[in-house]
Amino acid sequence: MDPTASIALAAGAAWASGLNAYAVILILGVLGNTGYMTLPADLELLMHPMVMIAAGFMYCVEFFADKTPGVDTGWDAIHTFVRVPAGALLAAGAMGDMQPALQASAVLLGGGLAATSHTTKAATRVMLNTSPEPFSNWTASIAEDIAVLGGIWAALNHPVIFLIVLAIIVLIMWWVIPKLWRGVKHVFRAIVRFFGGKAEDEKPDKLTANNTPPPSLDNVDPKALGEP
Repeated sequence: MDPTASIALAAGAAWASGLNAYAVILILGVLGNTGYMTLPADLELLMHPMVMIAAGFMYCVEFFADKTPGVDTGWDAIHTFVRVPAGALLAAGAMGDMQPALQASAVLLGGGLAATSHTTKAATRVMLNTSPEPFSNWTASIAEDIAVLGGIWAALNHPVIFLIVLAIIVLIMWWVIPKLWRGVKHVFRAIVRFFGGKAEDEKPDKLTANNTPPPSLDNVDPKALGEP
């Protein structure tokens, strides 16, 4: 595999892992076993039947969890610790037997790409969950699955075009993420107010604790104040 193809595969696998790491592992394992592509030596483990069965099972679980409002956000939070490391390892493995410095760079860049796509996905899902209907979640989830499959295909068949398009997508994500997370903060503040508002309303006023009215100067004897 030439350097450009290796870089495209590393970037594509890392970016797609941020959306669905199990799908990426399963796709690469299937492609390697069917002879459609020759996986780098460090990724040949993905062709093992046990790895493919595990990835396929977890993909099925994620397929349904990812399309359930509310559950998808919890799933994304947990998989922060799966998708980002998986993206880093897949990127390093895709670089093959290159210099250690290049593989270390692939780990850092792969983790960054996976973190970028995962953060965008997670924040978008929080915003979609403010809508009571489930159709937007289903649409987003199916679109992400298609993006994973299409990204891997493009990285393998049109590496240069894929890298250019991916660079544009990443720039857009970096521009969108701060705006999405501002919206996410508003959502969580609204949730906190909803569940904590009643408790705050029930707190007694410091000046009127025990239902004792505050003192009034109208009821004070002027002689007690030393007035003539």
